[in-house]
Amino acid sequence: MKKLVPVVGLAGYSGAGKTTFLEKLIIELKSRGYRIGVIKHTHHHVEFDQPGKDTWRHARAGADFVALATPDGYSIFKKTAGDPGPEVLISMAGELDLIIIEGYKTGKWPKIEVFYRHGTARRLDVPADELLAVVSDAPYLTAAPRFDLEDAAGVADYIERAVFKKS
Repeated sequence: MKKLVPVVGLAGYSGAGKTTFLEKLIIELKSRGYRIGVIKHTHHHVEFDQPGKDTWRHARAGADFVALATPDGYSIFKKTAGDPGPEVLISMAGELDLIIIEGYKTGKWPKIEVFYRHGTARRLDVPADELLAVVSDAPYLTAAPRFDLEDAAGVADYIERAVFKKS
């Protein structure tokens, strides 16, 4: 039976610092020996390859599936009738210790909300039963633990306790 990979969402408005914090968190978790997957969701249409390269040209010509294999790994482009949804991507992730999803804000998994700097009044207001932690340099009233934007090690410690159930 295939082991279910734990999923944690990273939520916050554009410009809140999610990507910068996620980079630090990935580095920290990797330094502890974990295999980390990241799924990034966007509502924007983006190019999956460099313009002019062979795979880009194949996709532009109408191929429904394009794979690029290299000695370092592979990437896949597959046309779909709509957003494939996180479940499809999670099922393709393979052997990992944790998948972090940036986007898919309404998904029903624990979320870390990145709340931007002092003076910003907007929060996503992740439902309390999904809010794992808040990452911000500003205090915020919540029952969830709050970590500073520079405290990737503290968040990694918390993920080990709350998600991996390590003491």
